[in-house]
Amino acid sequence: MRHAQGRARRAGAALAAVLTWAGLLAGAAGCTSNPREGIDISGALGKPPAPEDVIRISPDDGSKGVRPDNKLRVRVPSGRLESVQVVKDQDAQESAVPGRISEDGLRWEPKDPKLALAARYTVDAVAVDGHGRRSARHTTFTTYVPDERFIGYVTPENRSTVGTGMIVSLEFNREIDNRAAVERAVSVTAKPAVEIRPHWFGRERLDFRPEKYWKPGTQVTVSLGLRDVEGAPGVYGLQYKTYSFTVGRSQVSTVDAAEHTMQVRRDGTLLATVPITAGAPKHTTYNGKMVVMEMFELTRMNGATVGFKKENGKGEYDIPDVPHALRLTDSGTFLHGNYWAPDAPGHVNVSHGCVGLRDVKGGSSDTPAGWFFDRSLVGDVVEVVHSNDKKVAPDNGLGGWNMGWKEWKAGSAVK
Repeated sequence: MRHAQGRARRAGAALAAVLTWAGLLAGAAGCTSNPREGIDISGALGKPPAPEDVIRISPDDGSKGVRPDNKLRVRVPSGRLESVQVVKDQDAQESAVPGRISEDGLRWEPKDPKLALAARYTVDAVAVDGHGRRSARHTTFTTYVPDERFIGYVTPENRSTVGTGMIVSLEFNREIDNRAAVERAVSVTAKPAVEIRPHWFGRERLDFRPEKYWKPGTQVTVSLGLRDVEGAPGVYGLQYKTYSFTVGRSQVSTVDAAEHTMQVRRDGTLLATVPITAGAPKHTTYNGKMVVMEMFELTRMNGATVGFKKENGKGEYDIPDVPHALRLTDSGTFLHGNYWAPDAPGHVNVSHGCVGLRDVKGGSSDTPAGWFFDRSLVGDVVEVVHSNDKKVAPDNGLGGWNMGWKEWKAGSAVK
């Protein structure tokens, strides 16, 4: 209804201008003669020019597929422009296009010279020529809709509450060549304020984080101004959105693979020391800081999906009901409940690289795994030490905390 009313208002304005011109003619005829006398006065003020001769609008009326670098202009060869109203309809949302009439009244130009993509523009202009005659013109045109678009998938979810280790991560649906332009179009801010810097991992992922973990209670806002940004030749951004999330309490858990324990600290205070089992000698667990990415009360784990296959191609393991599973890396590292090796936690490392906590089939809140799951958030930090393995890569999951601040800042495309 709002769009229909907007179109009606614009049509009404144009009609009013036309009626004003008609009224001038009617008023002149009524004052000079009696219509019954049959006197023709149509040439008394000269033949009124066609509106398109008085008001020149570019792009032309009815144009389609107008490129964003074309200029939107309204001008008159003589006389002056009285008013110009331009409305942009994009994604079923109408907005006025700001602009100004020049001091001599001969031209109108928009504040932003670049046209939006995939939009319909409506122009309503009123002008007065050198003889004081008023003309109105109404035109429309549509802009180019790119065949290729790109979007960024944002982590974490909008309006979520996360742990202090959360890293803002954008995964793009296609490779980005113009990384600097895309980076400039993304803003991540925090309240209370803290320095937040970007880092590119390849051409399809852009992460943001502060130097240290977020402070509890921080409000973070992610603004995507990607619409119409050219990320690669002929590939333009689609989104113009804002996301936000809240940082909850601080929880950092330290897994000691050699001691078979995990110390859980909340806001710096030790809550508990939990027995664990880590990766077996042939399948050790990564060292380093990992961030909880996803949480599943129950999930299936099949070794074939992460490279652990037997000669027949089947997985070395296939457990359909792993309880209390928290994903730590993209490559398949989880912290999860373990009911099939109940004597391993606290004594021996038997997993294929995951961290296992004692649990029961189906899961229970009364087990160490259930207790930890109930007290965890996406964004919590789990750090593994004393494992006979390398440090987890910064782009494996949300592992950016394993990179020094200087190196992290060097990953920006904006120099």
